[in-house]
Amino acid sequence: MVVAVLVTAVRIRARNVRRVRVWTLEEATAALPEVRLLVQRMRELAAAAARARPTRRDGAPSGNGQTPTAGTADGDLRAVLADLTARGVVVRDPGRGLVDFPARSPTGREYLLCWLDGEDAIEWWHWPEAGFAGRTPLSEPPD
Repeated sequence: MVVAVLVTAVRIRARNVRRVRVWTLEEATAALPEVRLLVQRMRELAAAAARARPTRRDGAPSGNGQTPTAGTADGDLRAVLADLTARGVVVRDPGRGLVDFPARSPTGREYLLCWLDGEDAIEWWHWPEAGFAGRTPLSEPPD
């Protein structure tokens, strides 16, 4: 009986574990036209949601911070974020349109292909701990 409960618990946890998609540069490049459209929509919605939130004269959000427009924009924004996440794209900054595509180096180390809305192609990467400040051109590939 205890074994059956443990096996069931492991199965439930296994279903709840989200596997991270690992992209090649070629796969990320092929996905970029669709990702670009979603990221542009995400930026529009993030800006609309920010504009719709009432603020006080000092610039801080008002008491409830919600209006019908903000709720709609927020809901649509959540849907776009969920779509990108389901595709395996990591959204770093919805307002700027900064996203990462998890990848793996030839030695097996995880790194991130980095793309910012407005860039023509995926031309940068960084180690997870380095963040945007550690962006390195793909002409200097990870080891």
